[in-house]
Amino acid sequence: MIRRTWINRLFAAAVAAAVTGSTAAAGLLPVSVTVTPEAGNYRWTYSVVLPTDMKLQAGDYFTVYDFGGFVSGSMSVSATSPDDTYAAYWNMTSTNTGPTPDRLNPQDDASLPNLTFRYTGPEINQVGKITLGNFSAVSSAGTPEKSFFTARNPRAADGKFDSNITETIVPHGSGGVVSGVPEPATMALAGLGLRLIGATRWLRRKKA
Repeated sequence: MIRRTWINRLFAAAVAAAVTGSTAAAGLLPVSVTVTPEAGNYRWTYSVVLPTDMKLQAGDYFTVYDFGGFVSGSMSVSATSPDDTYAAYWNMTSTNTGPTPDRLNPQDDASLPNLTFRYTGPEINQVGKITLGNFSAVSSAGTPEKSFFTARNPRAADGKFDSNITETIVPHGSGGVVSGVPEPATMALAGLGLRLIGATRWLRRKKA
């Protein structure tokens, strides 16, 4: 696991920068990142908070940029609030560019995948901050490097959207997407190839 002291300093600075000098609350924030070994790879988990005076509604989202060594099909959501059933309301996608809220300009390497978690459920509008859940994905890399996190969701008081950007950490690596479980089409082609190899050997034996 990555040393949490370094991570805590990184996120404390990000939260302080977002809050100081402004009466408006910041948008969604990643308050911690943990990295745990998993079947020869590493699962990166982001704990994301909905701050005080903010709300969440269908269509709101956040993006983690340049997630090196991403293992396809490995994104997941757990420990959600207000309860565990809210995990079903998160849609998970990966693209090499964006999506990014309007007027924000994070560094975005088009050769590396971004992870986006989009909310599709009922409005969440509670007094005080809440942890929305643990949002994770698996990477073939376990070494961290700095990257960006952007989010878009409305303020509770007036419903105006808040688009925010902060630093986070991601797996270091130049690799893009790593295949996880083979796609059905791939498995079908593999099976066909094995049958063709078998038929070729049978014909050779018959000729001999």
